[in-house]
Amino acid sequence: MQTLTATGLTKIYGEKKLFEQIDFMIQAGDRIGLIGTNGAGKTTLLNTLTGLDSLDAGTIETPKQYRISYLQQIPVLDDQLTIMAAVFAGDNPIFKTIQDYEAALLALSENGTDPKVQTRYEQAEQAMNRDDAWTADTQIKTILSQLHITDLNQTIGELSGGQKKRVGLAQVLIEAPDLLILDEPTNHLDFSSIAWLEDYLASYKGALLVVTHDRYFLDQVTNRIFELSFGQLERYDGNYATYLKEKAVRTENQLEHAAKQEKLYKKELDWMRAGAKARSTKQQARINRFNELKTEVQQGVAQQDDVDINLSQQRLGKKVIVLKQGGLAFHEQQIFKQLDLLVQGHDRIGITGENGAGKTTFLNVLAGKIPLTSGTLTLGETVRLGYYTQITEPLDPDERMINYLQKVGEKVTTKSGETISVTQLLEQFLFPRFMHGTLIRKLSGGEKRRLYLLKILMQQPNVLLLDEPTNDLDIGTLTVLENYLNQFNGAVITVSHDRYFLDQVADELLIFKGAGQIQRFSGQLTDYLAQENQPAVKAAPAKKQPAPVAEKKAPAKKVKLTYNEQKEWETLEPAIDQLEQQVEQLQADMAANGADYGKLAEQQRQLDQANAEIEQKMARWEELSQYVD
Repeated sequence: MQTLTATGLTKIYGEKKLFEQIDFMIQAGDRIGLIGTNGAGKTTLLNTLTGLDSLDAGTIETPKQYRISYLQQIPVLDDQLTIMAAVFAGDNPIFKTIQDYEAALLALSENGTDPKVQTRYEQAEQAMNRDDAWTADTQIKTILSQLHITDLNQTIGELSGGQKKRVGLAQVLIEAPDLLILDEPTNHLDFSSIAWLEDYLASYKGALLVVTHDRYFLDQVTNRIFELSFGQLERYDGNYATYLKEKAVRTENQLEHAAKQEKLYKKELDWMRAGAKARSTKQQARINRFNELKTEVQQGVAQQDDVDINLSQQRLGKKVIVLKQGGLAFHEQQIFKQLDLLVQGHDRIGITGENGAGKTTFLNVLAGKIPLTSGTLTLGETVRLGYYTQITEPLDPDERMINYLQKVGEKVTTKSGETISVTQLLEQFLFPRFMHGTLIRKLSGGEKRRLYLLKILMQQPNVLLLDEPTNDLDIGTLTVLENYLNQFNGAVITVSHDRYFLDQVADELLIFKGAGQIQRFSGQLTDYLAQENQPAVKAAPAKKQPAPVAEKKAPAKKVKLTYNEQKEWETLEPAIDQLEQQVEQLQADMAANGADYGKLAEQQRQLDQANAEIEQKMARWEELSQYVD
């Protein structure tokens, strides 16, 4: 069994001890979710496993030829390469076989009469057969298609950040390593791609280690949870939902044990104060135990405090945002047209949909950063916008955290009317006092995002615009942010692809379909996704439904087919044969077609449809066959 063994791993960054003397094993079939607060060291741990960062102590042992593929939060890709060349830049030996075949095929098409070219093609074809590269080639095209990567001739430098992330994800999936490490893989994926990725990972043969804020994704793909907290690694069997239950029980047991130890400590402290002297070995042993007990009680149970968002906000009138017949064409793309939108004081609107359809642009319109090309936008007089953008505003790397916030104010007011200092506020946001003078460049990406969020909320807005707020925030912070938004006495408009987050904070949806099309939906995202899939969900069970109850109760009453059923019966077998031939042809086309990447998704859809029709007609054939003479 392919196993990675980590022993005594220790990493210290500046004044911060990220992890110390941690041990774990990763075996084939493990599906591990790595969680922890921002700055706890999750990404650093991933970097040490892959050799991108050094350890201060400890060892990582793997078998020979053990391969690890790592999707970083920002993938490292060569801007000069085409998408296809970047995807094949991995170290899987089968990549070279496929590349050699593609080159030989191209040479054959250009100079098919040359014997050397013919020999080269024959050798490449034999290598494809030997390595079973035909299957891998089809799988590669499927992966690219499912991640909506179609124009393979584009260079990496032409892509957006989200597109680069999807290319990086395709690259590591295609490599099929012994250990697949994914850092926030669902960022920039739409719902269909996330669902496909969940299914893909469920059948993945190697091991998986994933860092993600997507709690639904964690529930679907993991069978173990590693929690990095206070420099130690806690392990839990099961998915994220199981972790939450076991974590609560474990914490309760630790607190009970701590209470017993404190009670014992007080008793022993009285004995020590009574003037105990080390006159005997027995007494000295008791003194030693007292000193150990004292250390344990002083350390207590290490618990991660919750992020406490308890800031006041400005009063909001009835009139918030009114968009009338709004239209916007941006960079020759129609974002929306003739759109009417009324935002009231307590509205919770979620915005989601296709990548590149203009969701962030729409928020920029509401924030007044981009003017409409038609229609009017009116904001109420009492509106005080807080705009948490997807990309953190430029931060001076040499500025200290406390100075960054003091630009907003030295003090803030809580909902209860209490005045607290910036120092106290930082501590509430899990920045301990010793960090307040830390230079911003020393913060992790997640810590910078949390600091930026704190600055937005310090301004006491009454209307919040949030653009992908779940990116780079830890689950604990997200949970408290969700609770805060539920209590927020104002309007919230959120762009997000995080299914769990949208379920928690939005009860009305705007789904951007692209080409200026926006669908409205009243309800949670889960309800919308269920409704969108409803025809397919209904069709599948219908194929397997039994005959009506009345027929099951008295089958003897029906002895032969009706005229219409006889006609239907005569068409079933030819139709099934034709569909099976269609399935065979589609499978052959998908396996043999070496260049037409754009057709793969359509062929897969046709294949699924044909299989569904075969199942439906076979069920009907079995139902009618019992009445055929």
